[in-house]
Amino acid sequence: LVVFVIINLPPGDYVTALQSRYAAQGQGLTVQDIENLRVRYGLDGNLLQQYWHWFTQIVLHGDLGMSFEHEKPVAQVIAPRLGWTIAVSLITLLVTWALAFPIGVYSAVKQHSVGDYAATTVGFLGLATPNFLIALVFIYFSVTWFGSVPSGLCSPEWCDASWNLGKLLDLLGHLWIPMIVIGTGGVAGLVRIIRNNLLDELRRPYVTAARARGVPEGPLLRRYPLRVALNPFVSTIGWILPLLLVGDIVVGQILSLPTLGPILLGSLKSQDMYLAGSIIMVLSVVTVIGTLISDLLLGWLDPRIRLGHQR
Repeated sequence: LVVFVIINLPPGDYVTALQSRYAAQGQGLTVQDIENLRVRYGLDGNLLQQYWHWFTQIVLHGDLGMSFEHEKPVAQVIAPRLGWTIAVSLITLLVTWALAFPIGVYSAVKQHSVGDYAATTVGFLGLATPNFLIALVFIYFSVTWFGSVPSGLCSPEWCDASWNLGKLLDLLGHLWIPMIVIGTGGVAGLVRIIRNNLLDELRRPYVTAARARGVPEGPLLRRYPLRVALNPFVSTIGWILPLLLVGDIVVGQILSLPTLGPILLGSLKSQDMYLAGSIIMVLSVVTVIGTLISDLLLGWLDPRIRLGHQR
């Protein structure tokens, strides 16, 4: 219900947006045309009737409705892009974690070193620079140096081909640009979080006591402080799972990625309420599931959270 209300907050509906598009092209719609379109798309009833129809279709038949813009079932619009979205986001996520964790640990252990200052400077630049601006910079240099615009995840000759080694290599050749663009802010943010958390743990009395007993720095670091430094990875699952499904919306639009982000943006612009509502509803459910998984993993990883009620 909340999702449906949010989708219908903007004034007008899909027919209104369609009428504006025709008017911009110099093609007007008669009153009868507008009424026929409303009946065709099921927009002739009030909002409560439209919601009840959508709700019953989902609950009783598992049908997410028809996309007005694409004129096909919502499930058929989402399905082809879902695999690409998960692939791009999952690979970006793994690379982000693989880079952020060692850099954050190094910055904390080697505080005030040249490497720490370099990582801090690059991290602040990464946090301050929007992803879409990085994408535009990549496009500029690609056009300037190579005379082509980087778009999509595969070359035209491989898009409809069956999966083989050649298509996989072509995918990897296209994947590095969205991976860098989307992952830059994530790496910068996680490095700062890990560094700060680890510095706090290294100042704890138990670390000082362990050092006084002669515990080597490596085993000491691995046994306790690093476990706490893993908390940011686990705590981000709640918002990372929805990101895996929708990807970066603006970057996907700029780089013409076949992900769910551009579809969601287009559906919101055209007020294709069943398509937009279905994507947002799925994202809401996945966010709740991700938050639950995150809380369970945090309790397993950090005994202070798991045993806090026994104090």
